[in-house]
Amino acid sequence: MKWNATTLLGSLGLFWTARTALRAWQAARYDLRGRVVVITGGSRGLGLLLAREYARLGCKLALVARDPSALERACAELRSLGTEVLGVPCDITEEERARDMVEQVVATYGRIDVLVNDAGRIEVGPLSTMTTGDFVAAMDTNFWGAFNVTHHALAHLESARGRIVNISSIGGLLSVPHLLPYSTSKFALTGFSLGLSMDLSQRGVSVTTVCPGLMRTGSAVHAQFKGDAGAEYAWFSVADSLPLLSVQGKRAARQIVNASRRGDVLLVLGLPARLAALASALFPALTVRASALVTRALPHSNNPDAVPGRHIGQRPASWLTTLGDRAATENNELG
Repeated sequence: MKWNATTLLGSLGLFWTARTALRAWQAARYDLRGRVVVITGGSRGLGLLLAREYARLGCKLALVARDPSALERACAELRSLGTEVLGVPCDITEEERARDMVEQVVATYGRIDVLVNDAGRIEVGPLSTMTTGDFVAAMDTNFWGAFNVTHHALAHLESARGRIVNISSIGGLLSVPHLLPYSTSKFALTGFSLGLSMDLSQRGVSVTTVCPGLMRTGSAVHAQFKGDAGAEYAWFSVADSLPLLSVQGKRAARQIVNASRRGDVLLVLGLPARLAALASALFPALTVRASALVTRALPHSNNPDAVPGRHIGQRPASWLTTLGDRAATENNELG
């Protein structure tokens, strides 16, 4: 066969069509209608976006969060759409409370088919402002919280031949400047999740590890900022909102749900995140040096006091620091 531009484009088109059809068929094999989905961190942000997507596909939901008022708002919204939803206030960093939450869900629905570990904590600032407690707190929520819930839900997921979705981060594949406690904990979650996938594949449970890049969910509102808190909030909230750098939250939720239905092992969300992950895998030393240059350009201050993004966002701000306001409002980050 003589290859030319037309033949090459046609072959690529056929390949892409076949790939799309295969992925759609794989997703359709796992019908979500009527299945029970537990989502930690489900009251706002990406967790709420995932809840809306699972509700659209006919699932019964159990939302888990620490803030009772935010949880009730999220549940009320979903019930108004005709979704059966249970709200469970719970601090999943406490193992006994995580166990009790799982038992409450099973007592209500009789089963658990899908577990989404989305609860997370973000603290932004230079290493000089971070304490041992910051690392412990990040590990408690981002790693141990997911571990606790998975540990106690596992028997029910095995019975249902279910799905586990662990929301890690691109920060769990390469360390991100000014997010060291967060990256440390997300590396732990990524390692746990990928290892879990190896083990549980023999027992009929699919585990999908999700490593998103920046997403437009309004998450900066509930992040904590140290050092020059205002400047840290400015760069983080802008990066978290710009279309070329971040993925739309609704689109991310659809991709995550479809990946879990297909049984994908790893999903890296967003072109910038994929390129960064590829660069880190192929050129790790060069990637670290490039990240060091980024770190030098970020704000520097030794102020150890943490300031919530919500508080910073209440100050008079430029359009650069308010790009995420719409996402924050839509996804229950404010209120």
